[in-house]
Amino acid sequence: MAEEEEATATIIRIQRVFINLLDSYSSRNIGKFLSNCVLGASLEEIPEEEEEEDENKSAMLETSLAKLKEGTFQVVGTLSRPEGPRPGFAVETYCAISREELLMHLLECDVIIYNITEDSQQVEEAVWAVSALNEETSRFVKRKVFILVSTVMTWARSKALDPDDSEIPFTEEDYRRRKHHPNFLDHINAEKMVLKFGKNVKKFSTYVVAAGLQYGMEGGILHAFFKLAWLGEVPALPVFGDGTNVIPAIHVLDLAGVIQNIIDHLPKLHYLVAVDDSLHTLEDFLKCISRSTGPGKIQKVPRENAFLTKDLTQENIDHLLVNLRMEALFVKENFNIRWSAQAGFVENISSILREYKQSRKLLPIKICILGPPAVGKSSIAEVLSKYYKLHHIKLKDVISEAIAKLEAIVTPKDVGEGGEEEGEEEEEEENVEDAQELLDGIKESMDQNAGQLEDQYIIRFIKEKLKSMPCRNQGYILDGFPKTYDQAKELFSQEDEEEEEEVKGKMFPYDKLIMPEFVCSLDASDECLKERVMNLPESVVAGTHYSQDRFLRALSNYRDINTEDETVFNYFDELEIHPIHIDVGRLEDAQNRLAIKQLIKEIGEPRNYGLTDEEKAEEERKAAEERLAREALEEAEREHREAVETAEKMARWEEWSKRLEEVKREERELLEAQSIPLRNYLMTYVMPTLTRGLNECCKVRPDDPVDFLAEYLFKNNPETQ
Repeated sequence: MAEEEEATATIIRIQRVFINLLDSYSSRNIGKFLSNCVLGASLEEIPEEEEEEDENKSAMLETSLAKLKEGTFQVVGTLSRPEGPRPGFAVETYCAISREELLMHLLECDVIIYNITEDSQQVEEAVWAVSALNEETSRFVKRKVFILVSTVMTWARSKALDPDDSEIPFTEEDYRRRKHHPNFLDHINAEKMVLKFGKNVKKFSTYVVAAGLQYGMEGGILHAFFKLAWLGEVPALPVFGDGTNVIPAIHVLDLAGVIQNIIDHLPKLHYLVAVDDSLHTLEDFLKCISRSTGPGKIQKVPRENAFLTKDLTQENIDHLLVNLRMEALFVKENFNIRWSAQAGFVENISSILREYKQSRKLLPIKICILGPPAVGKSSIAEVLSKYYKLHHIKLKDVISEAIAKLEAIVTPKDVGEGGEEEGEEEEEEENVEDAQELLDGIKESMDQNAGQLEDQYIIRFIKEKLKSMPCRNQGYILDGFPKTYDQAKELFSQEDEEEEEEVKGKMFPYDKLIMPEFVCSLDASDECLKERVMNLPESVVAGTHYSQDRFLRALSNYRDINTEDETVFNYFDELEIHPIHIDVGRLEDAQNRLAIKQLIKEIGEPRNYGLTDEEKAEEERKAAEERLAREALEEAEREHREAVETAEKMARWEEWSKRLEEVKREERELLEAQSIPLRNYLMTYVMPTLTRGLNECCKVRPDDPVDFLAEYLFKNNPETQ
């Protein structure tokens, strides 16, 4: 009984796991995976039913990350950027700390994982970490496990096991014969160092995992090609060289599963290979990405062109150009892994693509804008297409593009260069016949309808456009079509009649792939629309449907169509896609800025890769110019304000000076007026006697003139005489 309790306690005990650079692609996904794994779970056999029902593991993992089960690993680790967000699954994160402090955190952990597959600068830190931990083994209370996640590039130049058969794969048992790629010398030295320090197995166990090219979830080396294909900016994905080189690869969650099994099993073999069962070539990878996400074609280019791709580093290019056959024999025979993509990338592309789009929130936005002529559909659609980076689908452009494409098919041409496949020649011959037949039907239809094309052809072309890979990736804005209930029903109908959607008790088939997510109904009064057209410049109106007769006829036709019971808006209402109604006439905004603002609020944020580096630079440049202009305006306002204040101060100073002078003048006049009686008294009674006394003093010249004058004034005082 005591032994059972002890075993249960061992399983429930939470192990602390350190992983470096938790904000990098590989380490982040490994950390997420382990934070949701219960210690010892991989020791149990996986039922076959569970393996079969495991297609949505990545989605299930994302939703269950928030629920921390009892007994799961506690993940801690370092971050490369202190300003970046902290991973939600991590218990603790460290950034820009000293080696001494980092060692203290490592000693607190039961498992230390150093991932050197993405950042070569981490190799030196990994070697230091395993060396420092080895020196501290005497202080270990319990055994610690060190796992170095390395790369198969340390095998890149290995000689074939059999000179006569180069297809025999390498396995873990051959690791002593491995020869590294010249650019991965530090990696193989780190592998040797880690294996060297794992001698004292009871105290310190070390493992090396040679991982293949990692894919899956939101990133990896293949992300550059996913993005290139998703954006649709190139006619074909580039394949560097002949593309026949075999690249060992593994899904990042399967790599995490290998690490989980190492922690639980602590195998006797200390060097493991982590690759899936596939032997895909570079051409296989890129052809699969192109067909699933992009233009569907590849183009073989010189190997040197790889260095012109700005999103690929030297290490990325080395991984893509390696030619190596490997088999994870030990992993398959001894570990219990819930594989995400054991069969490889190509066989699991649908689930890989789904998790990639979900991780990066790359969801298409599908919009349909409808309304009477001159209401502003095209101008609003143009702004929205730029804001959301969607494809603006205009009826005239779609028809012209479709006819031009058909004419290009039927026109004799030379055999294409790289990117064309020989197996497609017969299919192309059939396409030529079909295209010629369709062109003849279009010509006949236009001849019989005064240059107008029948609905069946229009709907066919638009449906093909909506199902094209660019529209499926980014989304679209359908401008002014469909106009009627029947057109909408035929355009969005489900071609496979077996798959039908039940809507409010009615069997109502529609194609989810191309059905718009948002329907915008613009409207305005006839008087408002007529006034808009009248205010248009003559150069804009000439040759368009805005001429008086054509506009009035189109407006009348639109009103007649939308007064019936079955309108195009009724069609969307029946499918619970309720149109966004905007009366642009009431907004009184000729530029439709308010309508655009309201639509952006309803639709929400863009769902794409965001701004490119060039667009970010342009945005920063505009922001800098606006800031400089704002600062210049503020400086001019400040100078103007200071000038006004200075002028007011000078005016006040001058006014004060004038008042001061006036006060002084008044005081002077007052003093003069007050001194007249005294002056008269002095002139009458004092000055005559004083003058005579001074004259007498001058005559006598006494020894003491002052005393003489005083005596003289006393004797000759007029009041006493």
